[in-house]
Amino acid sequence: MEDERKNGAYGTPQKYDPTFKGPIYNRGCTDVICCVFLLLAIVGYVAVGIIAWTHGDPRKVIYPTDSRGEFCGQKGTKNENKPYLFYFNIVKCASPLVLLEFQCPTPQICVEKCPDRYLTYLNARSSRDFEYYKQFCVPGFKDNKGVAEVLRDGDCPAVLIPSKPLARRCFPAIHAHKGVLMVGNETTYEDGHGSRKNITDLVEGAKKANGVLEARQLAMRIFEDYTVSWYWIIIGLVIAMAMSLLFIILLRFLAGIMVWVMIIMVILVLGYGIFHCYMEYSRLRGEAGSDVSLVDLGFQTDFRVYLHLRQTWLAFMIILSILEVIIILLLIFLRKRILIAIALIKEASRAVGYVMCSLLYPLVTFFLLCLCIAYWASTAVFLSTSNEAVYKIFDDSSCSLTAKTCNPETFPSSNESRLCPNARCQFAFYGGESGYHRALLGLQIFNAFMFFWLANFVLALGQVTLAGAFASYYWALRKPDDLPAFPLFSAFGRALRYHTGSLAFGALILAIVQIIRVILEYLDQRLKAAENKFAKCLMTCLKCCFWCLEKFIKFLNRNAYIMIAIYGTNFCTSARNAFFLLMRNIIRVAVLDKVTDFLFLLGKLLIVGSVGILAFFFFTHRIRIVQDTAPPLNYYWVPILTVIVGSYLIAHGFFSVYGMCVDTLFLCFCEDLERNDGSQERPYFMSPELRDILLKGSAEEGKRAEAEE
Repeated sequence: MEDERKNGAYGTPQKYDPTFKGPIYNRGCTDVICCVFLLLAIVGYVAVGIIAWTHGDPRKVIYPTDSRGEFCGQKGTKNENKPYLFYFNIVKCASPLVLLEFQCPTPQICVEKCPDRYLTYLNARSSRDFEYYKQFCVPGFKDNKGVAEVLRDGDCPAVLIPSKPLARRCFPAIHAHKGVLMVGNETTYEDGHGSRKNITDLVEGAKKANGVLEARQLAMRIFEDYTVSWYWIIIGLVIAMAMSLLFIILLRFLAGIMVWVMIIMVILVLGYGIFHCYMEYSRLRGEAGSDVSLVDLGFQTDFRVYLHLRQTWLAFMIILSILEVIIILLLIFLRKRILIAIALIKEASRAVGYVMCSLLYPLVTFFLLCLCIAYWASTAVFLSTSNEAVYKIFDDSSCSLTAKTCNPETFPSSNESRLCPNARCQFAFYGGESGYHRALLGLQIFNAFMFFWLANFVLALGQVTLAGAFASYYWALRKPDDLPAFPLFSAFGRALRYHTGSLAFGALILAIVQIIRVILEYLDQRLKAAENKFAKCLMTCLKCCFWCLEKFIKFLNRNAYIMIAIYGTNFCTSARNAFFLLMRNIIRVAVLDKVTDFLFLLGKLLIVGSVGILAFFFFTHRIRIVQDTAPPLNYYWVPILTVIVGSYLIAHGFFSVYGMCVDTLFLCFCEDLERNDGSQERPYFMSPELRDILLKGSAEEGKRAEAEE
């Protein structure tokens, strides 16, 4: 391989150029065609958004809909003070029709509050409770019919059952008392036709109805946890941001010490995690039910149940132990390479110190990504709610017109009403048969594709900007005197003015791969029910291949953007030059690049682990800042996971600046070795400290590689 590099198998090494002083300022626009495509795509994306916002109605997601297609609890409507949806016969919600059309084949009305007592229509009509009962009848109900006619026409429910609101819908308040299932204080109920039935029948029907909305129930409980813990989550994220900023500042002045402190702290944090898991595992010994296996327990929406099992803590302990052993072994075998990587991190710290505003640039990337996410999410919601209300005929008897579409305004006088006297024209679902409605799936795919394209473009813009600023630092012969004024803003301006097309090109390639992965995931979900093993194997292979392809493209794009920032060449030329440069220095890549990535990963784990442990002890009431500060929660893992994920994203944002700086300095170092020889006529641009340890480390790795060959 060494001979191949010398003979130019991976391109021609750079020649000495006395005029080259870093990022080229006299450059031209690159990949103009792709820039035009991006602008046209953005115009089309805006048009899709306008169409979606014109036809969509997000209220369909937020508010339940009654049998007339009217929203419950919507301000400015006649149902403004009626936020809950009441089902006349909840048992019918167990029908397979619910799974197909998400609408129960029973009358539904909006009510101010759910029933709080057991009452039949027959009993209520002959008592003082009739005024209370009438609020659960259809709007405008008048008591001028017989009992049979009222129940036949579906004007009132046959029976009221004590209910509780769930996701703005009234469901029976089922509970157990001494092993007996009850609704309110009843173990049986009257079906409205004079016969009494066991509550178990109602329970089974209600369970099936609840199963349709089980995911929504979980989502609502999670949402409730967020509403009472959001400020504590923000405090946790602020702590993570402060720790990340403090770590980066200390890294600027104490890079070597901070890296070793980081390594030791990660080992200690993992060690404490292992100790805590062992203590919980030992504490549960002998407790009733703690020896139940995870397989026997199955999936439970209340994740706290798993923490009462010894097997859970044993699994956590094994995972942390394996991670601890892997990190220790890597540190032992990479100890010399870590010293070299620390030197590169020290140089990166000096570069960041001279371009301090680079630490704030992740906020710009974060803001632009938030805009992309907000536009994508709002467009997706409006597209998914841009269907029209579809009404269908519902009939409990064997009517041939059942499930046919109808018009609720003309249905009472229509021929269908005469053919099926007991039928009702009721809201069924949201849909449509127009060309726009048939194109909704394609518009959703276009929406997702544009999100990937624009998000990758924003990330690419940040990488080119940081690379241009840090390259200006490296190629300054007398640091920091030769460093240009405002290097970050200059790099940002060059990227937008000259290389929007190149950034769009790289982002487009990555977006195509990502949208293909999304489609594969969608197809995989559709094929899960199939028993075709070949199709499943093929799908798994495709998903694996495209995952690897995405990782490779991200790596290639990152280095191509560095070359674009330095030389101003188009995307393909920059990608080729970066790839060949890395291949000509493949040993140094193995020595430095991945080791520094490993060290930065340890830094992220340290911050995330510290904040995660603090959040765990706080939300589980193990520690208290002041008296009773932790709010009561349905699932305490909700804020803990949110804090952990948010802390990782914050730490990743700060460390990404250092990561981009290290990658830029590394490519510049490889270029510097090819252009110059360290003599007075062709001096190196790297600092003396970096030159001594990098050249010495690279020479040792080269000798080791030659000895192995």
